[in-house]
Amino acid sequence: MLRSPLFLMLVLLAAMLPDRARAATDDLLSAIVRVEALVPADSRTAESLGQERAGNGVVIGANGLVLTIGYVVLEADRVSITTAKGGSPVPAQVIAYDHDTGLGLVRAASDLGVTPLELGDSTLLKARDRVLVAGFGGAASTQPAYVVSRRTFAGYWEYLLENAVFTSPPYESFAGAALIDSSGRLAGIGSLFIPDAFQAGPSGPVIPGNMFIPVEALVPILDRMIATGRANDTPKPWIGIQLDERSGHLFVRRVSPDSPAALAGLKPDDLVLGVGETATSSLADFYRALWASGDPGSIANIRVLDGLSAKSVEIRTGNRYQYLKLNRTY
Repeated sequence: MLRSPLFLMLVLLAAMLPDRARAATDDLLSAIVRVEALVPADSRTAESLGQERAGNGVVIGANGLVLTIGYVVLEADRVSITTAKGGSPVPAQVIAYDHDTGLGLVRAASDLGVTPLELGDSTLLKARDRVLVAGFGGAASTQPAYVVSRRTFAGYWEYLLENAVFTSPPYESFAGAALIDSSGRLAGIGSLFIPDAFQAGPSGPVIPGNMFIPVEALVPILDRMIATGRANDTPKPWIGIQLDERSGHLFVRRVSPDSPAALAGLKPDDLVLGVGETATSSLADFYRALWASGDPGSIANIRVLDGLSAKSVEIRTGNRYQYLKLNRTY
């Protein structure tokens, strides 16, 4: 595999040049595949994420091991992989999902005939580094970008990722896209479009871009995910709410049906003040306080505004993996 600081430039040139240059680059980028998934209608995520999903994936190991963004294959009972070399889609099986990182692993039922993309060292990525964002389709589906920031990302779905990678300009087909460093190694997996990937000061312009999960989050858990389908024996406690952060206040956006939060009586538009004696004004603050309450099954006291006074709602936390319907393929 090509290993050179000139990798990005060569890929961009290959997109404009015919014959051998394009063929060589497409062969290297053939590790980036298309992942398609079908999810049963009774799945917990069918309504929010849809029953038919598609994104990119990256072949990272022998025997057709493909790394992708987890929400593409979450609760799927049928998955297929298509390579840039053409041919019919190859059936695949979901072998792991990790909510803490947001990553998923699938394995093709037969050899994909492509060379895996080597994992890089995403800890070395810093703001202003040049990178390449690549989706399924070879050199024509690549786009140069800059790392614009590295920071903690908090999502409204009880998700917190430390040291996420933010790039710009935005890449449209971001789901599961490969973030490739200047040496041609995989540095991250595409997750989201972010309207504020970077802001130059409190009153400066806001630049949109994408958020990538760095491979540094994958490396310590990869072997265990392959072996057991999980990154950890004991997941973080979960209550099943989605939160909006507005000017230092947290409002309940949605409560998952039959979740611990729903059973305890939390409802949309509730103003959340904190967990126990810990006041929380940001998503990250709330999640850290919630996860400090104990393992799934422990009691978390969520303080909410009731009229003009605060009240405490006692919630027995749950296990997200038991709530989701993950036993259909693994």
